[in-house]
Amino acid sequence: MLERMRRRNVPAGETAVVLTAARHIAEDLAEGLHGRRAASAAARLRRLLGARAVLLADLDGAVACSGARPEPDDIGALLAQAYEHATPAQREGWTAAPLLVAGELAGALAASGAAESDLVAAADLVARSLDHAALRRARARIAQADLRTLRAQISPHFLHNALAVIAARIRSDPDRARTLLTDFADYLRYSFSAKGDYATVADELQAVHTYLELQRARFDDRMEITVRMAPEILPVAIPFLIIQPIVENAVRHGLEPKPGKGSITVSGFGEGPLCVIEVEDDGVGMEPEFAQAILAGTGSPALGVPPREAWGRVGLANVDQRLRTVYGPEHGLVIETAPGSGTKVLVRIPRFMRGVTLD
Repeated sequence: MLERMRRRNVPAGETAVVLTAARHIAEDLAEGLHGRRAASAAARLRRLLGARAVLLADLDGAVACSGARPEPDDIGALLAQAYEHATPAQREGWTAAPLLVAGELAGALAASGAAESDLVAAADLVARSLDHAALRRARARIAQADLRTLRAQISPHFLHNALAVIAARIRSDPDRARTLLTDFADYLRYSFSAKGDYATVADELQAVHTYLELQRARFDDRMEITVRMAPEILPVAIPFLIIQPIVENAVRHGLEPKPGKGSITVSGFGEGPLCVIEVEDDGVGMEPEFAQAILAGTGSPALGVPPREAWGRVGLANVDQRLRTVYGPEHGLVIETAPGSGTKVLVRIPRFMRGVTLD
């Protein structure tokens, strides 16, 4: 439809009207043909086409209509004709154009009193809107599945060690043991809470600080912790459980293998429209190729590292995928590392983005 408008050199004011209508139709179809606003989409399509009536149908029949509804037998025969060859069909003053979503027949757009060429263009608009809506819903389901996976990956190794540290200090330092037990309960409560998809940077930071205090006790206070967060990013909404897995990887794979003391720094600041979070450790580091393999969810054949050796760091791949799903492919994790030189993991995401809000 928009291509034909360009060829016809439609006046700018009319172009704006058509573009606005197309956007509203896509919003109305965000839940699919059976969504709550399908009737609104039919009404907008009727106005856009200047038709007497418009009908949206799935493969089982009509689902929404604006204007005088045709007789059931007539519309049934019309849809059957359109579906048989997946081509436009006409009957009793009505024209139907099939909806091909991702190459599959999904329904039809039918109208009375509209030019066939306009109806076909409108059907393409509807099909694309349905396709995009299905992709958005699929991404949301993937993000939810990734979050469930991440919760399931909270290390039993860490849980066991945290309880062991608390038990060991009950006699020698009961006050510290009591504090650590409270921290442990707070950490579990946050990690397994029924929160929505997003949390504030402040909430994530509190969970990270609790986790690091438990780890410092396990390291017999040989681990130095530095947390620096600019106040302006504390209320920013970010995907739930984004920072903690990065910090956990820094402790487990950076500091645990390193003899002696170690340090970890978590910092955050605003960078124009971006929220930047960095997690840096002075641990053993790794080959840059291995870091790439981790984010790809594979091993590193060039280094002789099979995929199973990367499984312990699967949280990073999970976080990377969730960031790309929410913000786009340009907002994945960045890892700066080298053997013996520690590791820095950077997150750069928009401070404000449509759909990224607290429930």
